[in-house]
Amino acid sequence: MTSETYPVLFLDDVVVLPGMALPIELTAQAQQTLDAARAAGSQHLLVVPRLDGKTGVVGTVAQVVQIGRLPSGEPAAVLRGEHRARIGQGVPGTGAALWVEAETLTADKPNGRVREKAADFKQVLTTVLQQRSNWQVLDAVQRMTDPSELTDVAGYASWIEPAEKVTLLETLDVEKRLDFLLERGKAHLAEMEVSSKIAEDVQEGMEKTQREYLLRQQLAAIRKELGEEDAGGSGDYRTRVEAADLPEKVRTAALAEVDKLERGSEQSPEAGYVRTWLDTVLELPWNERTTDSTDIGHAREVLDSDHTGLDDVKERIVEHLAVRARRASRGLDVVGGRGSGAVLALVGPPGVGKTSLGESVARALNRAFVRVALGGVRDEAEIRGHRRTYVGALPGRLVRALQEAGTMNPVVLLDEIDKVGSDFRGDPAAALLEVLDPAQNHTFRDHYLDLDLDLSDVVFLATANVLETIPSALLDRMEVVTLDGYTEREKVAIARDHLLPRQLDRAGLTAQEVTIDDEALRRLAGEYTHEAGVRQLERSLARILRKVTTEIEVPLDRRPGEVPPASNGTSGVSVGREDVTKYLGRPRFTPESAERTAVPGVATGLAVTGAGGDVLFVEAAAMDSENGGLELTGQLGDVMKESAQIALSYLRANGSRLGVPVGELSNHRVHVHFPAGAVPKDGPSAGVTLTTALASLLTGRLVRAEIGMTGEVSLTGRVLPIGGVKQKLLAAHRAGLTEVIIPARNGPDLDDLPEDVLSQLVVHQVSDVADVLRIALEPAAVKKESQAA
Repeated sequence: MTSETYPVLFLDDVVVLPGMALPIELTAQAQQTLDAARAAGSQHLLVVPRLDGKTGVVGTVAQVVQIGRLPSGEPAAVLRGEHRARIGQGVPGTGAALWVEAETLTADKPNGRVREKAADFKQVLTTVLQQRSNWQVLDAVQRMTDPSELTDVAGYASWIEPAEKVTLLETLDVEKRLDFLLERGKAHLAEMEVSSKIAEDVQEGMEKTQREYLLRQQLAAIRKELGEEDAGGSGDYRTRVEAADLPEKVRTAALAEVDKLERGSEQSPEAGYVRTWLDTVLELPWNERTTDSTDIGHAREVLDSDHTGLDDVKERIVEHLAVRARRASRGLDVVGGRGSGAVLALVGPPGVGKTSLGESVARALNRAFVRVALGGVRDEAEIRGHRRTYVGALPGRLVRALQEAGTMNPVVLLDEIDKVGSDFRGDPAAALLEVLDPAQNHTFRDHYLDLDLDLSDVVFLATANVLETIPSALLDRMEVVTLDGYTEREKVAIARDHLLPRQLDRAGLTAQEVTIDDEALRRLAGEYTHEAGVRQLERSLARILRKVTTEIEVPLDRRPGEVPPASNGTSGVSVGREDVTKYLGRPRFTPESAERTAVPGVATGLAVTGAGGDVLFVEAAAMDSENGGLELTGQLGDVMKESAQIALSYLRANGSRLGVPVGELSNHRVHVHFPAGAVPKDGPSAGVTLTTALASLLTGRLVRAEIGMTGEVSLTGRVLPIGGVKQKLLAAHRAGLTEVIIPARNGPDLDDLPEDVLSQLVVHQVSDVADVLRIALEPAAVKKESQAA
């Protein structure tokens, strides 16, 4: 290796490799270096790369080939790199430039392996240059035979970073340079292939779009010359809008959208949105209405034939029909008049016929019927529709209901309105306020249509299981009709007239093949089901008929030991009271009040649940304790916990007057339990039952087994009124109780109770807790006999 002295030229972010020729701008520092070399009688410089302010240790000795100007007019020089040199010590030199002693570096002599890798890299480099159409450099590369010279050509490559070029400059081992360049070259080829494929796809898509556009324009021109309409195009929509029976404001809005469609491109995404909107508008029955039936007698017959009981609902529908008939006879029934729509809320436990009642109302009114399920709806757009700015926008459920009905005055059943939720997407219940308000729904505006809809002539029916979960503002806009459940007599009639024929049809049987008498139906309703409605009763009937069908289809000789089914003398199967056990097993529900109240401290209360009225037992026990106190179990809510505290405080304050020994409470802890602890319980009607259970515990007197009670108590001993009296008394009747205690102020609620149930119950109306204890507790003599036994 030899050493020579050169003036140094530092180049920022530029790397010159041996064999490269490139122009550089003659900055002040470059001019000084060039002048210094000339002054020394030389045309050579040491070019050193400088990246991010850091200089390398190896540079390239370059010759100044030409001096001139760039196209911009700035002075420049063309340098050609000759060989690598390592920077040594600085030495004094000519001019103001920095002079250093540089050691010439040469590569090792290539071996066979290096030449093979050089051939591979040459192929990669050739492929890249061909794809870039760089033919001049390609010719030079193909003439190269020296592997080291071939690697230095990479200095021209834009796909190699400056820092990587510095590494190539400082690496003397040609094989290492080739390994690095082969890896980077193959990676760059892969990137070029992907970019080329993307460019081809884009080009093909653009060409296809342009070709389709041209063909569509030609087709439109041909049809125009032939005088043919563009099926499905803007002209077709204009014809449809002009021919449709639309209100004037709707027609104006639709024609404005058609104008927009005609001005825009057929391939525009907005064109699809406009077509969908126009289709929705044209499908709505803007001026279609059915004529209501004004035959009051026929309407009552329809309601009675479809439903047994439910007199309150039937009476309300008949009243609605009578008013409409009266207005029609006087010419006052103007379509779209404010306040003409009826909004009824049918509230009651499951299985009492709320949903099916909507179909009967529609049939009685001679209107179309549409059911809108609201259970679990949490998006306000489900009611008001999505705005057309959103992709996939749709009208709300009310608009879709009108489309389905085909008229603007159907009966719309808003099912499960008490189960509407709300979240970050809005409050559907708030959106329903305008829908259900007779004073506002004549101008209901759906976000998707952005047009006023007249819903005032729609009869809305809403169903709910409980009132408490319906927002108060929404409930204020509805007329509540309570369906408290059916009596045993009504259940038997429903099963005989409605459920049994339907289940016979589903089982593929006829009334001649299978009969179930009233006594069997009565036993099903009383001992195998325990509900306010009739769903479980219908399931029990379906189970019996499935078993009967199996008996008919499977011969007896294939069922050893099977008793032949009873025949009614006409080759059919007759199911009587005693046959029910054969098909369904032993009864599931039997009266248990006598068994539960056989010990002191247990009272029978009446409650209302989401499934209707029910019987609720309260158990009390006393345990020795130094501190006393009250313990409550059974998943009780705050209201029931407070009722228990009030009951105990009332007895402590009035024990001597009532004959209840409360002195022992100071050293006893009282535990009150409501069985079925897995079911949450709350409500202001358990105070009377709690007081009676505690009084029974302290006096040792049993609570009468045949009596149930409901009512709240105050600290002064007043019995306060409660709700759900009808449902509770129906539950008492189903449970086999014969006497009930209710608050005196709930006396008017007895008018709603069916006469056949009321005649079988002795109802005690009380206003003071002392009267409750006097009626509910067994006499002291019974207490002594029980203790003696």
